[in-house]
Amino acid sequence: MSEPRSKAQHRRRRSRTALAVGVPLALTAAGTFTYGADLGVLGSSVQQASAAAPAWAAATADGFASVNSLGQNGTYGGRGGKTVTVKTLADLEKYATAAEPYVIVVAGTITMNPVGKEIKVKSDKTIVGQGTAGHIVGGGFFLGQGVHNVIIRNLTIRDAYQGIWNDKDHDFDAIQMDGAHHVWIDHNDLRHMADGLIDVRKDSTNVTVSWNRLSDNNKTFGIGWTQNVKTDITIHHNWIRETEQRNPSTDNAAHAHLYNNFLEDAPGTAIKSAYGNYARGGTKMVLENSLFRGVNNPVIKDSGAAIVQRGNVFSGTSGRNESGGGSAFDPKAYYSYTLDKADALPALLKSQAGPRASIGTTSTAASTKAAAATTLTVAQDGSGQYRTVQAAVNAVPANNPSRVVIAVKPGTYRELVKVPSNKPHVTIRGTGSSRKDTTIVYNNASGTPKPGGGTYGTGGSATVAVEADDFQARNLTISNDFDEKANQNLSGQQAVALRTAADKVFLDGIIVSGDQDTLLLDTASKDRLGRVYVANSYVIGNVDFIFGRATAVVDRSVITLKKRWNGTSAGYITAPSTAANRKGFLIANSTVNGDVSAGTFYLGRPWHAGGDASLDPQTTVRNTNLSAAIKSTPWTDMSGFSWKDDRFAEYGNRGPGAGPASTNRPHLTDAQAANQEVADWLAGWTPSAS
Repeated sequence: MSEPRSKAQHRRRRSRTALAVGVPLALTAAGTFTYGADLGVLGSSVQQASAAAPAWAAATADGFASVNSLGQNGTYGGRGGKTVTVKTLADLEKYATAAEPYVIVVAGTITMNPVGKEIKVKSDKTIVGQGTAGHIVGGGFFLGQGVHNVIIRNLTIRDAYQGIWNDKDHDFDAIQMDGAHHVWIDHNDLRHMADGLIDVRKDSTNVTVSWNRLSDNNKTFGIGWTQNVKTDITIHHNWIRETEQRNPSTDNAAHAHLYNNFLEDAPGTAIKSAYGNYARGGTKMVLENSLFRGVNNPVIKDSGAAIVQRGNVFSGTSGRNESGGGSAFDPKAYYSYTLDKADALPALLKSQAGPRASIGTTSTAASTKAAAATTLTVAQDGSGQYRTVQAAVNAVPANNPSRVVIAVKPGTYRELVKVPSNKPHVTIRGTGSSRKDTTIVYNNASGTPKPGGGTYGTGGSATVAVEADDFQARNLTISNDFDEKANQNLSGQQAVALRTAADKVFLDGIIVSGDQDTLLLDTASKDRLGRVYVANSYVIGNVDFIFGRATAVVDRSVITLKKRWNGTSAGYITAPSTAANRKGFLIANSTVNGDVSAGTFYLGRPWHAGGDASLDPQTTVRNTNLSAAIKSTPWTDMSGFSWKDDRFAEYGNRGPGAGPASTNRPHLTDAQAANQEVADWLAGWTPSAS
């Protein structure tokens, strides 16, 4: 760069035709891209796996489903039994109702006949969708008295709805339990059923419901329905939206632990919430770090129930929001768990809840994928295959069809690294215990003379340059240690640590360090999309140090501000050069800090690269903790272009550097913010570490 939302009310109903199709766009795209070919090689309607069970088949439940009781030690489903792949109702029912354990992979859409049929699952079963392909249409599953050790995972169960809202004649559920125990319901998409999505009834216990999308229904799920106070249930990381009631309704639960759930009643949608979480009877409920957006009566209880609330966020809610009635219980006395921040949930759950392309692949497919992956080792001491990172990159075959992992042992690698466009699917991963253990560093600047004449220019100064799609960097540091103080004679002080000019770039758990122009997030050309997802990372710099024309997210990361070479505090975090009708930079769920003076840094300014007035630069900073270093007027002009003519905004920020909305500090409305979340930026791509 050249410069430095009483009685349930039912809203307008929309057409249901469109809701009968598919999974969310992002997951559909991921499933088709990665696993689309698998469905064509299954052969018969049932396959038994001959190879060892894949890693997902060995997964076990967390929460109360993990607690040893009633003679059952945790919940592991059909692990140890045969793995079978099914594509017909007859085969699904055959294996789900068998006496012996099975891991049952649903590969495709299975339609229940008659509508409303609920397969009576027996104990010791895992029923899992293959990637995002496993759909159960027009019915679901029933777990009766004494059924135990069941996992229902990665499925879309949908469309038993018979056209009558609050239908009393069609008791069709997605998953119903009557007296079952040790059940794990995980990573499913449950929607548009005739009655409830999940019923946990008649003293069912040791149940965990996690990472599901629950939507488009009258009743989400009910718990209890007896006078006995026996049910132990954990409900976490679920996205509950466009549901009217029972979100959930918890009746006489001995221990109900609800955490990190996102309940959403979006304005203008068809279904209006009557209430959110409801504790009834003798229920003891702990409700932690959940987000309620637009929900009416978000938390309610009757006189006998106890609710302890902590860390929850309520946005645009109305009506009853209650707690008290006793001390409830301590979940950590039963199992360990980790809380995410409530304000991070929309982005997290929109991208991570529901069926995953990486779950449910047959063991044969998983083995093939693993066999196709290649690992190249780098070590300075000669203990690896290569002594430099670039040498390993050079060894990647042109147009490689599958993932190549370059595992770099701890050390400081002073070298320039370029991953050319004809070498996609490359991961550079540090193997040390810390991201600081492995460092790739160099010290070129824009004005540094090139050996053959001329200078490197800003883009050319990058220590690591990535021009190949589907690139990942993990657990390492990428740095440019150009010494500005010692090189004031150079005409260009910009010194890039990492330049990306590709699509689907995932930077996970890394440090990117420099001064001016640290992280250049570019695209291969002006007409090409370039999506970048930076997560769990540190970006360090002072002037325009996150810049470029890519569509990029910095999520759950730390942005560290540095003083200038002369000890002064002044700078700009972002300088987007976004094309019109594209998304620019999104900083979300992060922290801005650093040892700099108060009120000295801007959040950003518009970079109209080359004086191009057609560009429409964009930075949104949301749900982020801002240090006192951020100016009260956090945006500024650049090179004759006013930031007010482009797209700069905040939403839900906090900390001493945050401030109220004003003409000089625009904030998004709730409605606007609903369309500016991580999943919106990634546009169908679901990053997954590999």
